[in-house]
Amino acid sequence: MSKMTFLAGVGLGYVLGARAGRQRYEQIKSGAQGVWNNPKVQETVTHAQDFAAQKAPEVQHRIVETASHAAHVVTDKVSDKVGSGNGSTSSTADESPGTPPSGFVDNPANNN
Repeated sequence: MSKMTFLAGVGLGYVLGARAGRQRYEQIKSGAQGVWNNPKVQETVTHAQDFAAQKAPEVQHRIVETASHAAHVVTDKVSDKVGSGNGSTSSTADESPGTPPSGFVDNPANNN
């Protein structure tokens, strides 16, 4: 969806909402709350949250691996361009894949 389409939708929603007035807004709000409070909807929300919590460590691991690989690639390219003769690299490039960078906060979903 393009930005213009989104903005047009927001504008149209605003205009229609303003014309409908407060009473219609309250009807829509009450209907939305009814749907949200439906046990089937809440069950689906719970399943989605559990799935996200289950997959979060895997996603975190892949992000750390990808970032570590990118750091190594950049370090190698910079070393090649600069011609660094001392052989030293930054501390983030020395970390092994899968090791979170210093200061990285662990997934709060794991603290059950």
